[in-house]
Amino acid sequence: MRRTLLLLTTAALLGGILPASAASAEQPAKTGKQPASACASTDRISVPGAEVQRVSPCLDDLSTTGLLAEPGWTYTDAADFASLHAPGTVNPAGVPGVQVDGYFPDTSTTNALHGWDHDSQFVIRLPEQWNGGLVVAGAPGVRKQYSSDFLISDQVTAQGFAYASIDKGNTGALFFQDGDAPGDAIREWHERVTQVAQAAQAVVRQTYGKPARHTYMTGISNGGYLTRWQLENRPDVFDGGVDWEGTLFESDNNVLSFLPPALQAYPTYRDAAEGSPEKEAARQQILAAGFAEGSEFLWPLHYSIYWDLTQRIYREELDPAYDGALEAGAYPGCPLGMTGCAESDIQYDYASRQAVVAPALRGITLTGKLKRPMLSLHGTLDTLLPISLHGDRYAELVAEQHRSRLHRYYVVERGQHVDGFSAIFGDAVRPILPCYRDAFDALVAWVEDGVAPPPSGVVEPLTGPASINECTL
Repeated sequence: MRRTLLLLTTAALLGGILPASAASAEQPAKTGKQPASACASTDRISVPGAEVQRVSPCLDDLSTTGLLAEPGWTYTDAADFASLHAPGTVNPAGVPGVQVDGYFPDTSTTNALHGWDHDSQFVIRLPEQWNGGLVVAGAPGVRKQYSSDFLISDQVTAQGFAYASIDKGNTGALFFQDGDAPGDAIREWHERVTQVAQAAQAVVRQTYGKPARHTYMTGISNGGYLTRWQLENRPDVFDGGVDWEGTLFESDNNVLSFLPPALQAYPTYRDAAEGSPEKEAARQQILAAGFAEGSEFLWPLHYSIYWDLTQRIYREELDPAYDGALEAGAYPGCPLGMTGCAESDIQYDYASRQAVVAPALRGITLTGKLKRPMLSLHGTLDTLLPISLHGDRYAELVAEQHRSRLHRYYVVERGQHVDGFSAIFGDAVRPILPCYRDAFDALVAWVEDGVAPPPSGVVEPLTGPASINECTL
């Protein structure tokens, strides 16, 4: 209670942070035509369902460049979108408008931004020159509400779209501690994305005096998973979307089924003599798990950074009973092989645990039954979510549901899970962001103008500086 009173007192002094109910009570009567201007409408904004909101003054620039330079408030967080884009990526800037930050009621506290220590934090951006549309971005991985700012928000706000994102209701390597039952933390992601989308739709109407003509869902990695889920389940909210290498959860195909074999085999692959039968057998085990041939040069980095941590935190979310009271996922710095920490997860056998995990997957698995148009992109060298298990397989699900008419699938040669790897591997990998931008424009033309996007297929690789900012599907 004391903390709530402190927030309210601060709001009264600064005139900026208000509980949504209080903000709503102080709204002027809505008479006549509302101004179609974000900067002239800040006193009208009341985010439905928000417990706290902060409406910015009119900002000169809603791009990451401008927001990082704004004093006095964290309008974006470079750490939240770090490593997701390639060095040399060119983004638009100079987009005036208004930003709304806040949070919805929630009981978990994994998000410490703004000193709120409160989950379900959201951001809504309202460009002064609005094109009539709204884009909602799902946060990748277990990142927060600003994680898609550089990849998505910069581009779409420059095009005139309003933009919204949310932290999915839980963040960080301990996200699995949220919820009462296995799978609850992931299921909350669905609810929070729908919640912020509907709230942003209301804010758009308050701000510009008319509803958004179209609302688009999009995201990378877990944000791509959320795009798929929303377009399968919430066609009442979204008109279409772009899925960038989304995660696929199936009963027999998920992170718990393919990561342990790779974790088990890699030490032998790394240590065995070049050309030895032992090294080749270990290599074949990793390939058999689903990883692409030709991705071997990426295995050391993924083994040391991604595979182990991803396995442990999702296993804790979906199968916490596996190791009893021990929370192996709670030790992000746990060295591989440390007794009682990660060792049991390396030996995890999903087939023997599938019946135990089944209840946790309810409501999480995808079906491919799209109800709105969607374009998907996936890189051939994705070494966290292998294309055969996540991109190709989801396209198969869509075809099995006879929904391919609503789907395009673009395979990006040499594309990796994270474009930032271009700084390490150069032309051995290819950034996907420019292809994503072309796909997003193609989606808008499809939904709004009836222009069919290019057929599904392989996006030929570019090399050198051109690959950073250029791509045509």
